[in-house]
Amino acid sequence: MTLRRLGLFGGTFDPPHFGHVAALEAAARTNYFDLIEVTVTGDPYLKSARVAIRPAQLRLAMAQLAFGGLDLVEVSDREIRRAGPSYTIDTVRELLDEADHVDVIVGADLAPQIDSWHDAKTLRTLVRVGVVPRPGGSTAVPDGWRSYEIPMNPVDLSSSFIREVDPTPENLEKFIPAPVIPLYLSLQG
Repeated sequence: MTLRRLGLFGGTFDPPHFGHVAALEAAARTNYFDLIEVTVTGDPYLKSARVAIRPAQLRLAMAQLAFGGLDLVEVSDREIRRAGPSYTIDTVRELLDEADHVDVIVGADLAPQIDSWHDAKTLRTLVRVGVVPRPGGSTAVPDGWRSYEIPMNPVDLSSSFIREVDPTPENLEKFIPAPVIPLYLSLQG
């Protein structure tokens, strides 16, 4: 069965946090999607050159623990199985074999950068962009993209912030889903 409309929510998820959960729940409430695929980036080429990234299989396991029980959400290892850098355009092309429409869901912090993504010129002809608001961020995308805002209260949280927090269960429970905490703690040090 071909899915009518699919949402693609990709990321490094190092670690997945309550901001990601809120974005996925808000996207599911829009009724725009038959399924939202959370795709864990195998080689986050734009990020891995700047910061150390945990191995993809560990990030996938954390994402499965964080998002596996959410309505309309399926966690995928699609980009991990592909060799080389993870490009959204490649994932979208694969998904268009399964769905009539693919919308890429991004945070407002990434929306201004989408023109810098690999083969952005083609990507903008294939997808719409659902933008999740972030505190102090604009939900505007560069010219030429079809976009809309996913309604939700902005969550001021990032994975980079969490990586700087003293990794105790008490601290982490404020920021990441409880099932993720034991695995995340096992990766520390």
